[in-house]
Amino acid sequence: MDLSLQLGPLVLPAAPLLLLGAVLLGFMLGQRLGRRHGVAVDAQLWWLLGISLLCARLAFVWSYREAYLAQPLDVLDLRDGGWSPVAGIVGGWLAAAALVPPRRPARRPVLAALTLASGLWLAGSLALQWHGLRQERTLPALQLATADGRSVDLRSFRGRPVVLNLWATWCPPCQREMPVLQQAQAQRPDVHVVFINQGESAARVLQYLSARQLNLRNLLLDPKASAGQAFGHRALPTTYFFDGAGRLVDARIGELSHATLARHLRQLGR
Repeated sequence: MDLSLQLGPLVLPAAPLLLLGAVLLGFMLGQRLGRRHGVAVDAQLWWLLGISLLCARLAFVWSYREAYLAQPLDVLDLRDGGWSPVAGIVGGWLAAAALVPPRRPARRPVLAALTLASGLWLAGSLALQWHGLRQERTLPALQLATADGRSVDLRSFRGRPVVLNLWATWCPPCQREMPVLQQAQAQRPDVHVVFINQGESAARVLQYLSARQLNLRNLLLDPKASAGQAFGHRALPTTYFFDGAGRLVDARIGELSHATLARHLRQLGR
């Protein structure tokens, strides 16, 4: 589940921050030990980071190759959050074995850096998962309006898994992911895909959808951004994934691609 750090209007997902912190501390340790042993290790560390990221991306792409084959250019769009951290760590350790053979002066600093970064990422990931399990959330008891003025209780969607997307017409990532979610809604009748517009009028929303030829079911208006307040997130887009009983299983802060949406649906057992 995506936790986040909120700094005023800026919302930063916790998982990338954890990775960044682990990498920075690993680099600092490797450089410090390298200076102590009189050897420069910056080049090896940058190579290991690059190879790790490449392995993480390629492993994810392979796991969801059907989605990427349908949309090949999505492979290049790194904003979708499509990474396999375990593959990245394994790739990094294999690269270290190849780039820094035994009895080389740089071996100890490089392995120490890799050990620290890997350990911090693993411990942090477990802590985030534990935190998510402790804070069980359900579909909130919110009454929202449809474009034609009818009132809908979010809890009425229980009974099937729910993909609940918070969006706005002015948000570029929302605009890019909307066709992805529309396609999922058309192809997955076993899942409720619900679109909750944040803070805009019905006229503005309908004009936007008409101009882009988007035909959405379960379109709800939330002029006071009550849904965002209920979950404590102001970032757009944010997408929440609930099981059939209405329990929050996962969340994604930021843009979804076909592949990353498929990953989240798989975590719903779909």
